[in-house]
Amino acid sequence: MAHPAEPTPTPTPAPARSGRGPDRAPGTARAGTPEGEDVARRLLGSAAALSCDPATEIDWDAPLPPEHYGLNPEWSTLYGTALWAEMTEEQRVTLTRHEVGSIMTTGIWFEMILQQLVLRDQYLKDPAGAGFRFALTEIADECRHSIMFARACERMGVPAYRPHPVVAQAGRAFKALARGELAYGGILVAEEVLDVMQRDWMRGENVLGIVRGTSRIHVVEESRHMKFARQEIRDRLRGAGALRRRNAAFGIAAGAFVIVTSMVHPSVYGAAGLDTARALAEVRASGHRRAMMRTSSRHLMAFLAENGLLTGPATALYRRIHML
Repeated sequence: MAHPAEPTPTPTPAPARSGRGPDRAPGTARAGTPEGEDVARRLLGSAAALSCDPATEIDWDAPLPPEHYGLNPEWSTLYGTALWAEMTEEQRVTLTRHEVGSIMTTGIWFEMILQQLVLRDQYLKDPAGAGFRFALTEIADECRHSIMFARACERMGVPAYRPHPVVAQAGRAFKALARGELAYGGILVAEEVLDVMQRDWMRGENVLGIVRGTSRIHVVEESRHMKFARQEIRDRLRGAGALRRRNAAFGIAAGAFVIVTSMVHPSVYGAAGLDTARALAEVRASGHRRAMMRTSSRHLMAFLAENGLLTGPATALYRRIHML
């Protein structure tokens, strides 16, 4: 006797897809790309092995030899100018200490912007993701860096060189509005330019010990942040159209213009007993200064070109501040 055919089971309908990725849990934002998560996992391992505590790893009570510079003389904005040749050695030392203090306080200002950008980007993302955990690790690093720079400036006896009020308000707008590749592009610009300078400062035998120490810590930890920012930019631009890339390219270049032109405050020249107007004129005309800026920007420019972020208008801005 033949058996009746068994009914075909009705398949269970698949859950509706939101278009935000298969791994998204309710109420959370899109998970990072597999490449980004892999990079973040490696960076978390590096952070666990190589993170530093400036409070204990820098000898804050060590004397400051009066002949030691704040940064390598070659990185002074006036090095190689006629005015530099006329300055006394005491003026050169004083100038470089105020220059590095200005760069550090500008760094604190931008690190506060950076922390807000990264924290906002992680809002409601899956906390189990490696990218989320590394982003919070980066914020913790930046908090320590800001405290470290503030303490170094206090130890050197240099004032807080704040950005121009217009620039400060532009920073408020940037941290409120920047998203995705624009946010991480701004972060990368600030970190890449300072990284090249500090690699020299940390090896300078005639540079203050606290500057060498803070530079060493910053170089080690910022190398992770730069890798993370590069990967985030690649991920955000994957499949992006030409208009989006052009807008991002110009926005990042505008951020670079603000950062680079704000690093050394004009008041540093008066602190060294110099005529500020003459000093600024010689800085603007300095071929040596232009060459050093191009050197510090070389790797950044290569990355931007590789990712379609070195457009004509962006290139024009970079040339104005001698990054190209």
